Amino acid sequence: MVVPPHREGGQAQYIERPVAHVGEDGVREVLAWAERHLDQEISVEQLSARACMSPRTFARRFRMETGTTPYRWLLAQRVLSAQRLLENTDDTMEMVAARTGFANAAALRYQFVRSLNTTPNAYRRAFRGRLPDTTTH
Repeated sequence: MVVPPHREGGQAQYIERPVAHVGEDGVREVLAWAERHLDQEISVEQLSARACMSPRTFARRFRMETGTTPYRWLLAQRVLSAQRLLENTDDTMEMVAARTGFANAAALRYQFVRSLNTTPNAYRRAFRGRLPDTTTH
């Protein structure tokens, strides 16, 4: 089944931000911190230290609380952040990649296609309409 990335009436086809049901044991604060620092390299060791847990305990609790691994959660948050930037800014793909923690535009494109089955440029065009031609004549 092929479904366009945008519904009639301007309603987005994508979920705004998946809500993780997390407990009060420090995982929630770590998630909030990580969301504010997506542009930086983040390791499970850093996350676990922020939660005052060993990496193994943190990874286990994280999976229990969110239903996914820290790595997959971070990738999903970075793609979501890239979606918002593509919808709301004219940043280049390199800038979007840097602001969302991807090494470069190629890495952003790879993860974007894996997650959403569309390219960042196609996503931007679908959600912002046809972009004006920026070349001068």
